[in-house]
Amino acid sequence: MTQASASLSQALWQSTLDRVVQQFGMEEVTADDGGPWMPLTCQAPMFDGPVGQVRIFRGGPLFQLVTSTIVVPPIQLDSHMMFAFMPSDSPVPHFTLDSVKAGEHHAFHLDLIPRVDLGSNLDYMDECFTPLTQAHEKGEAIEGLSKAQLNPRQYAIMSPWMLAHRANEEAFTAIEGSVNEYLEHWFSLVDSGISPASVEGISREQLVERD
Repeated sequence: MTQASASLSQALWQSTLDRVVQQFGMEEVTADDGGPWMPLTCQAPMFDGPVGQVRIFRGGPLFQLVTSTIVVPPIQLDSHMMFAFMPSDSPVPHFTLDSVKAGEHHAFHLDLIPRVDLGSNLDYMDECFTPLTQAHEKGEAIEGLSKAQLNPRQYAIMSPWMLAHRANEEAFTAIEGSVNEYLEHWFSLVDSGISPASVEGISREQLVERD
């Protein structure tokens, strides 16, 4: 699929992926045949054949970037996900974006994943997440969004600044601004690191255990 003919969900995912890979000079880890790290194939009665792939990128300060694409036309599924992992002993949040079209509806999930408990590390929260408040409020206010149905366990793993919504086409197009604001803030955290005052008393072992 060319960029010109890409769906909205693919285009948002692809542009975000390209920015992360370029920002940190990452290179793709391929399979032995030079293709994606893990091709995905469907063997269901309604569709038998390739439906996507898992890709891995490494380089720069990240541990790795993992993407998952699943496109199954018979069930109108067009799903593109990415998760940028920092090293286990880094206090810098992970970055994640899901970008999906299912039938006539779009959906997305955008967040920075905390590396410590926010309630007991307020300086960390104020450095890593409080600057996202305005972007979060603007994202929540986009007309045409409805809350995604997540369970309490899912909310507990993510941050309170998570944006997870279903969206009509206009709203989905509008959330690109939110994605870019979250991404730029995450870039700044990766590039500058977390200040010593914000991680005072947090050990490497605690970070690794939580991760």
